[in-house]
Amino acid sequence: MEYTTLGNTGMSVSEICLGCMSFGSSDWRPWVLDEEESREIIERAIDLGINFFDTANVYSMGESERVLGNVLDEYDRDEQVVATKVFGEMGEDPNRQGLSRKAIEQELENSLDRLGMDTVDLYQIHRWDDETPIEETLETLDDAVRRGKTRYVGASSMWAHQFADALATSDHRNLERFVSMQNHYNLVYREEEREMLPLCEKEDVGVMPWSPLARGYLTRPHEDVDATERGESEERLYDHPYREGGGAEINERVQELAAERGVKMAQIALAWLLHKDWVDTPIVGTTSVEHLEDAVEATEISLSASDISYLEEPYEPVRVSGHE
Repeated sequence: MEYTTLGNTGMSVSEICLGCMSFGSSDWRPWVLDEEESREIIERAIDLGINFFDTANVYSMGESERVLGNVLDEYDRDEQVVATKVFGEMGEDPNRQGLSRKAIEQELENSLDRLGMDTVDLYQIHRWDDETPIEETLETLDDAVRRGKTRYVGASSMWAHQFADALATSDHRNLERFVSMQNHYNLVYREEEREMLPLCEKEDVGVMPWSPLARGYLTRPHEDVDATERGESEERLYDHPYREGGGAEINERVQELAAERGVKMAQIALAWLLHKDWVDTPIVGTTSVEHLEDAVEATEISLSASDISYLEEPYEPVRVSGHE
């Protein structure tokens, strides 16, 4: 495993970040693994050199954080980098959602308790909150850093003008800046290349894309996606425009290149992302050790400029997706 610096933090993270959305309880989503199955994957990730783990309070309504914390408690915590997120609904109480001071402070304490940590390495806003002034959110996050509850703060999918506003507000008020952007980016969804990724590059913000395999769409022939458990049960897969804008042809070209190289489709799709200078570490979620090992092997695949051009050529603009 190779390591890279997340944005301008100086903090080293593995080239692959293990996404923990699939760990917790199948009561939340049918394809989610229980603690014993999750443990096997997390432990194997550590064996393979992965030191970066991304979760969120809403994943299995906190169970993902608890499972991750239980496993990492058996290792040297100083050697692991843990990221979690806040924004989504954590119950019917309206103050257990959004990015108000009350919501952030309460949810951060709850996340730390579930993780069994005094300090989380990266605390991210999961989405933009139209109901709360960004000044309030940033001041609360700044306080969290100063109180030693988190080392860094990051953001996730939003419009580029919103992110630019947040960065400018931090600079103007001398508050902690967002050091990372967790956004929606893969071979069949590249709208982030228009504004968000150039902005991150200009501002030296680390980029850690979610859904690098397009929720499984880039892991198998497009006609077979619906046959998977997630394809059968995950309505959000069809909310995203993966099948639009040349998606089917891109899927077929990934198949073709994978066959030529004797590797898996997922490995080609991940290798493409890893060749992008503005990407620090893609967040890879998995429900099997085999797929985890495939992802790590993808870091060793070299694509030529002609390979990259061939994969990208069918892409056409699609509707923006992932900010909701």
